[in-house]
Amino acid sequence: MKNQPDWQPTASRAALKSRAQQSAFVRGFFAQRDVLEVETPILGRCGVTEPNLDGVFAQIDAQGIKGGWLQTSPEYHMKRLLAADSGAIYQISKVFRNGERGSRHNPEFSMLEWYRTGFDDKALMEEVADLVCGWLQCPRPQVLSYRKAMITWAGIDPFVVSKNDLHQRCREWLEPEQLEDLSRDGCLDLLMSFAVEPNLGTEAPVFINQYPSSQASLARLSSVDGFDVAHRFELYIDGIELCNGYWELTHSDEQRARFEADNRLRIANGKPEMEIDEAFLAAIEHGLPDCAGVALGLDRLLMLKVGARNIADVLAFPLERA
Repeated sequence: MKNQPDWQPTASRAALKSRAQQSAFVRGFFAQRDVLEVETPILGRCGVTEPNLDGVFAQIDAQGIKGGWLQTSPEYHMKRLLAADSGAIYQISKVFRNGERGSRHNPEFSMLEWYRTGFDDKALMEEVADLVCGWLQCPRPQVLSYRKAMITWAGIDPFVVSKNDLHQRCREWLEPEQLEDLSRDGCLDLLMSFAVEPNLGTEAPVFINQYPSSQASLARLSSVDGFDVAHRFELYIDGIELCNGYWELTHSDEQRARFEADNRLRIANGKPEMEIDEAFLAAIEHGLPDCAGVALGLDRLLMLKVGARNIADVLAFPLERA
């Protein structure tokens, strides 16, 4: 008799019930604040250019279109709604990221993303704290700059450290030959992952903000202590990154330049160049309202709620059993 596949879910009924309660809490939270729930495509014509993200391509055959990308985030479509005067919006969606599987990663996962018109990053951080701390019943987050976190736990100043000194610091985790082609931001990401993140939010939740301008993605920039920093934040609890938020960039020319720079990095890293989403850029050019937005991992939030150490414990069927 052939071995039968394991058909049973990995999440307990208690975890499934907590997930349903979490979804109800989120919807109630935004209903009270008059934020509109929306749905946008999971399958889109374009993927993302970000060098550190890889999408999942799906073969289709409809209306002359032969394929599309399972979205890594609903961001581009939601911003098109914002440009069409939707006002404040949120979405609970399934998103997909290739090559990501581990105790905190599944290639398919649940994301909460929302946008607040008239908010900057500081105002949105307050609302993120309202939602997360309201659900988890935990203390409100502290705020720590990226620079201060790096100095405290990695022992380097990310804005002035030389690339050679960065490589020396990263030898704790990589061999010299592995470091040869690692960029400055690649070294900083390594230090953030291994030296800094495990220490974040262990006593109380903490927001990290003021990231280097090279890590701005879709965020605005400003100057702090003579260095360009991004209006970007991430929330950590017990060493787990929960969300990534921005005071959103609203200039289409600058956004195009960042996409093109992303593609140059992808090519340099041996990854395929990605088609730039012209519909998204057209929406930005038409006029994206002043807004701030954030993407929050609902599976990780649920892990914290139920005390799970592995994402499989809060998923009905992770990749291996899907």
